[in-house]
Formats: sequence, C-alpha cells, structure tokens
Amino acid sequence: MTQRTDADTATTTTTDTTTSPAPAPALDTDALLDDPGIRIVVCCGSGGVGKTTTAAALGVRAAERGRKVVVLTIDPARRLAQSMGIDSLDNVPRQVPGIEGGGTGELHAMMLDMKRTFDEIVEAHADAERARAILENPFYQSLSAGFAGTQEYMAMEKLGQLRARNEWDLIIVDTPPSRSALDFLDAPKRLGSFLDGKFIKLLMAPAKMGGRAGMKFLNVGMSMMTGTLGKLLGGQFLRDVQTFVAAMDTMFGGFRTRADATYKLLQAPGTAFLVVATPERDALREAAYFVERLAAEEMPLAGLVLNRVHGSDAARLSAEHALAAAENLDGVGIVDQTAGKAGLRSLAGGSATSPEAVDTPVATSVDMSGAAPDTAPDPLPGKSEHEDTEDHEPTASVEELTAGLLRLHAERMQVVAREQHTRDRFTALHPEVALTQVAALPGDVHDLEGLRAIGDRLATGSAPAGAA
Repeated sequence: MTQRTDADTATTTTTDTTTSPAPAPALDTDALLDDPGIRIVVCCGSGGVGKTTTAAALGVRAAERGRKVVVLTIDPARRLAQSMGIDSLDNVPRQVPGIEGGGTGELHAMMLDMKRTFDEIVEAHADAERARAILENPFYQSLSAGFAGTQEYMAMEKLGQLRARNEWDLIIVDTPPSRSALDFLDAPKRLGSFLDGKFIKLLMAPAKMGGRAGMKFLNVGMSMMTGTLGKLLGGQFLRDVQTFVAAMDTMFGGFRTRADATYKLLQAPGTAFLVVATPERDALREAAYFVERLAAEEMPLAGLVLNRVHGSDAARLSAEHALAAAENLDGVGIVDQTAGKAGLRSLAGGSATSPEAVDTPVATSVDMSGAAPDTAPDPLPGKSEHEDTEDHEPTASVEELTAGLLRLHAERMQVVAREQHTRDRFTALHPEVALTQVAALPGDVHDLEGLRAIGDRLATGSAPAGAA
C-alpha cells in the first residue's frame, strides 16, 4: 500500500501498487575483459546453467579485443572444442583459429585431463624411480581417476600452473559441473586434508621408522588396525595404500602448500568471479549461496550472468487478457465484420448459395469440444461426401488457431513473470551484485559466430523483449 497525492485536488488517496526492487547495477563485461589488471576470470555456478558457453564466449570476445587468452574447461561433453572448430581438446592449450579483430589477440583452449594433471604433479615432484612406482600403484590409479574432489583439486592445480607460466594475459576458468557450486572451493581443502590427515600419517609411520623398529611397530602397534582394515578393504588393497603412502611421503606437504597458494591467487585483486545462473529458483538459490561464500572468503565477485532469460515482443498483452480472449473465441466465436451476415448461408436452404456467398469469408462459432461447424460446405460435384472426407484432412478454423496462439502467448508471459519474480527476489537479497542477462536462444551454440553472439549479449546485457 502506498500513498499517492493528487496534485490537482490536493487530496491523498490510497492505491494498491506493487513495489519493484531497485534495478541491479549493470555488469560491464567489456570493461572487465579490457582491464589489464584482471588476469583470471572464474565462471562458477551450479550444473547446466551455461558456464562452458559463457566462458567460451568471454574468451572469444576478449581475444578479439586484443588480449591473449586461454580458456580452461572441465566440461566432459567437449562442446567447447566443437564450438571453437577444434577436433578435440586435451591437457595442452591449443590455439583457436578464426579469431578476428585485426589486433594481437589470441585464443587458446584446453580441457582438463584430471589424471594427466595428477601424473604431471607426480613427475614434477618425484625422481624417476619413485614417480614410476607411484604411477603404477593401483591405489594411486584409483585416486587419480575418480577420488571425490580430485577433479576440483586438479582444476586448481592446472590454474596455478597456467598462471605460473605467465604466457597469457587472461585465463578464463570454466569450473567443474559439480553437484554444488561450492565444491570448487571446498574440494582442494578436502583432498589436502585427506592427504595430510591422521589416517595417511598413521600409514606412513612404519615407513618413516624404517628397519626392524618399523616392522615391530607395524606388527605390534598396527596389527589390530591392519587386520580390521584388511577384512573391510581387502589385504591387497591395504598393501597398495601403504605402498602408495610410502612412495608419496615427500609429496604430501606439497599438495596442501599448492592448494593454499592457488586459494590465495583466487583472493588476489587480479581475479574476478562471475556467478552464472538461469532465472530459476534452484539455480539462483545456488548463486546466492555462492555470492555469500565468496564474500565470506574475501574473493572478488564481478557480478552475475543470468542466462536463458525469456521475453515477448507482445508483452503489453498480459497472460490474463490472452486467456480471456482465447476463451471467448472457444465459447462464442467471432463473425467476420467485413462479411457481416451476407456470408452466412441459410441453415434450412441446403446447398443453394450465391456467387458472393462462395467468395465471402464465413466465420462460425466453434464448439468447445472442437466439433465441426454445422455450416460446412457441400461436397464438390461428382464426388461423394465419403470420398471428400477421405481425401481432405479436417483443418482448424481461424478462431481455433487464434485461440491456440493466445494460449501459447499466455504461457510465455507466465514464464516471463515467474523468471522476473525469481530474479527480483535475488536482487532484493543482493542489491550490490552487478547483473547482465542473456536472452534465451532458439538453439545450441555450435560455432564461433554463435559464441560472438553470446558475447554481444553479455556486453550489452540484452534482456529479451518484455523481460525487464
């Protein structure tokens, strides 16, 4: 309820109005990409919201504006490679052909190979003999291929490697398609805690003690534990774990050190986080959690990218009015005003018609059940009514088609209203978060031209008609 003062009568009246939240500040993605101080852009959010496409589109736009860019994706669907015209991506950055702009910009792309990145860490921090023992160890092979959190940890490791090489002006990271957007920040700590944890240190103790003392410790102090674990996990598995731990002894501290260093890199002023979401309740709830987490961790948030926003060029026709008009057409029908009654035949007159009646449009009421009108034209001469029915499919009338289109429009406007309400709730909770939104496209992005179109929409914040 708001108070409105009528300037002419100097009286105060009470009216029912809906208070809309203040619009969110606009996210200027071009300014972000052009800023030489920004060296890392991290696209994060829940799965299926368009992070990979957003990261690729930003990479193309930044390269065509003169920056040397590498896009690191963790998307196993390989859509990025296809859209960039590359047969495949692997753990080595590959230059993308077809970048325009006439400047010095370049675009490289790569897809994280989780196991290969883990292997590279082992090879870089262990001598050849120990590295071979680790790489051939069955427990290591399981850990590097699918241990919970390994993918997120290796994404952080690869980011640290790319930044240390200092070959690119800008690194754009497409975070893993995790169950939760928070996994990207939590997983490195979880894996580091596991590798530095009490269980691992306990398994390392015999190897550290060495010789007979170590064997005595293993036989006496750990006999109960190893016996129990051997029953639960299998004796061979436990021996594989202990062999792995002994070989990795000198490397465990390095995992935590590198994870901490990359975490600080993410907190540095040269990093910018973009939270990507769709205008759906679950996706924006996840985005809100991530915004709050980034603030708590003092990580720099650039803004929110809202993908697949719907709109309508006929937004002035509300869903309620469209449905009411459709019901009128179904229940009553509309007579063509240009024809008047001249186009209607006498129901009692049978087939007698005048030339004007044949050429005049005829509109009749449409039964709610969809039954054919009583004023259907007579069969053509020389053809039985049965033959005419077989040869010609029944077609919908103008009124039926119009009613159907009105209902489709009503559904569209309901979607627009729901998305706007969801977006406004997020904006009310986080009014400080800059926002840009991208209109929903009719199909998937599959080439550089499509990525350029997404980049244009990101830069202009092009909400579809009727969505604002």
